[in-house]
Amino acid sequence: MKFRPLASRALACVVGAVALLALAACQTTSVSPPETRYKMTTAFAPGVAVPDRIESSIGTLNLHYGYPAADTVEKIYDNLDRSRALQAYLLALPIVNQAGMRDTLRKFGPDNQTDVIWEDLVDPRTVELTANDNTIYNFIWTDTSKGPLVVEIPPKVLGLFDDFWYKWVADVGITGADRGEGGKYLLLPPGYQGQTPAGYHVVRSSTYGNWLAFRAFVVDGSTKPGVALVKKHLKIYRLADAANPPPMKFVNASGIPSNFVAPGDYAFWELLHQVIQEEPSAGSDPTTLGLFASIGIVKGKPFNPDERMKKILTDAANIGAVTARTIAFKIRSPEAYFYPNSGWRLPFFGGYRFEVAPGVSNLDGAAFFYYFATGVTPAMEEEMVGRGSQYPWSVQDSNGDPFDGGKTYRLRLPPNIPVKTFWSVIVYDNQTRSMVQTDQKAPSVSSLGKGFKTNADGSVDVWFGPKAPAGFENNWVQTIPGKGWFMILRLYGPLEPWFNKSWRPGEIELQPGR
Repeated sequence: MKFRPLASRALACVVGAVALLALAACQTTSVSPPETRYKMTTAFAPGVAVPDRIESSIGTLNLHYGYPAADTVEKIYDNLDRSRALQAYLLALPIVNQAGMRDTLRKFGPDNQTDVIWEDLVDPRTVELTANDNTIYNFIWTDTSKGPLVVEIPPKVLGLFDDFWYKWVADVGITGADRGEGGKYLLLPPGYQGQTPAGYHVVRSSTYGNWLAFRAFVVDGSTKPGVALVKKHLKIYRLADAANPPPMKFVNASGIPSNFVAPGDYAFWELLHQVIQEEPSAGSDPTTLGLFASIGIVKGKPFNPDERMKKILTDAANIGAVTARTIAFKIRSPEAYFYPNSGWRLPFFGGYRFEVAPGVSNLDGAAFFYYFATGVTPAMEEEMVGRGSQYPWSVQDSNGDPFDGGKTYRLRLPPNIPVKTFWSVIVYDNQTRSMVQTDQKAPSVSSLGKGFKTNADGSVDVWFGPKAPAGFENNWVQTIPGKGWFMILRLYGPLEPWFNKSWRPGEIELQPGR
């Protein structure tokens, strides 16, 4: 076929004309008034547009075609600051808890050199979150800001290092690297890149400040052997001073009124600010630090809230304290309990890492624990048959009602209580979360005690109330009318029947007519 240029050009003209007409038709049909275009757009994005008036839980919110009115801007920012302050409070509980601990320890002596030891055991004069009166507590605040520390741990103790954010760093003693034989630990500062000499159990922390706590044990009813071991072997000194270490200072805190519980009011924020200034940010996470920054607590900057913000922070502290108590006393998740339809609660809800899944925080579990307890370690949570410890606790009776200090209750522990070392029951005051203060020297019943009564079948009854049942004086913990309480059943060296639940403690039952 021969090419025909004139015919081809004519055909091209026709095709072009048709294309122009089609384009014009399309453009003509797509044109619509502005209001029509708006309706068509919103039809494809439902829920995007905001009404000019919204009734909400924080009041009426007014907008002008999506732009917030002045009164609404103020209302929104007040609400945002309040909500962030509340979350900041709950997330800061562990940090402030540690800060309160450190401040009190410093009253007894300097960091690294002072062992606050309860040579005659803890008693109600010590206000300390859920402490026990069965073992010899040793509390030391360590600081690596001037370099690595050598810590010589005594034999036959059980303890831990927790960092300033209250995260577990390492165990020492029976569940630690020395396995209860005693040994030298080298505690390194954050980001330490220097050489580590041989002969040490190396411990790396993300913060300069770390709480070292361990327990020595009573031997045949006496604290003296355990205290002697501690004083003979415990040494803490800078690695640079290994050739000439300074002497340790031992302070007996038994019987001395002291408070190791951090404040929950506005002073809470001031302690948080202090720690944020001192410690590296790497110890925390960007979201938590961002919440702190949103309420004015930023590393390298002063904390000077204006009157509006100070009022919000004061309110948030009050609400935060009640929130933590509510989560602790009336937690919603059934997973926080050992058994269905039971009052026995787990001490670590979400494990010692406080997670609902790997890498996912269990916010309620952490808020409860840090408001009510101290000492984070796998040894108190993981299944360590015959070596660790377990802490089932309860704040409600078998009917689900809170304990009343004016009434009488009974706990029955079935025969063959599954412990290698010992068990104890201790009662705490709802307000202080510390030992209830009564006429008794120690608000507890323990297998280490003398004279408690065992039933014919080998079970043990523990009684709670303002007066002791006749014949059970040594099985009784005194409570105070008008005050609430909770209790912890401690199992040291728990055995397999505890973990497989073939042995189970009875519920705490209100006694009729008492």
